[in-house]
Amino acid sequence: MANIVRAALVQAEWTGDKKSMLDKHLTLARKAAKDGAKVICFQEIFYGPYFCQVQENEYFSYTEPIPDGPTTKIMQDLAKETGMVLVVPMFEVEQEGVYYNTAAVIDADGKYLGKYRKTHIPHVKGFWEKFYFRPGNLGYPIFDTAVGRIGVYICYDRHFPEGWRALGLAGAKIIFNPSATSRGLSMYLWNLEQPAAAVANEVYIGAINRVGKEPLGDNDFYGSSYFVNPRGQIVGDAASDKKEEVIVRDLDMDMIEEVRQQWAFYRDRRPDAYGPLVQA
Repeated sequence: MANIVRAALVQAEWTGDKKSMLDKHLTLARKAAKDGAKVICFQEIFYGPYFCQVQENEYFSYTEPIPDGPTTKIMQDLAKETGMVLVVPMFEVEQEGVYYNTAAVIDADGKYLGKYRKTHIPHVKGFWEKFYFRPGNLGYPIFDTAVGRIGVYICYDRHFPEGWRALGLAGAKIIFNPSATSRGLSMYLWNLEQPAAAVANEVYIGAINRVGKEPLGDNDFYGSSYFVNPRGQIVGDAASDKKEEVIVRDLDMDMIEEVRQQWAFYRDRRPDAYGPLVQA
């Protein structure tokens, strides 16, 4: 019998306020659950605008503690209701003045499993993230969920191969990459990097992007969310580049072992030869 995980990604347009954005995602998640999804991931800081297009203190109001904040609790209830594993990206406050770009992971029974904090923080025009976020300090955790071992790598992280490799070596079978990336800057990389990372690490990757224009800047978020398999092939079609969408795809988890035996990249690694890479 095939070992299939039905997984979902949500790309959504900004509604104008946090409550309606939260309500929208609850509705879309329930739709995915009705379509049989057992795991779902939302986009980067899903309940807010992508406020890093500007540098304004008012957007610190979007912070919440994790797991003790209200959104985590709502999502725990949603997981219990739907029986889905949830990957929930939020703006985390650890203590006054200490903030992270974080994703909480909640198991299908509503249990909070832990969080990943974005490791690599950009600071260029339209992506002024160092104004808001400290670099993550939790390493690359793996979460044992009802659908198997998963990892999270957030947006700009995807440009750095080391984290993909750390997650793969730690046993992740699906890695989710919630993002906010714009059309003019990096769209060609969107269709290149995650398939390459999936091949190099022989895992599934769920790449999630925002969609639409938001009022804070000129960024045009192009959606195009997709799953890619360990052979670097898109599973089904990518989502629209202009409209919000929930995609639900069947991931054949047996392909991971098949590809790792066939291509054997992990077998043929030479970690003894890589020391200088982390000494620069």
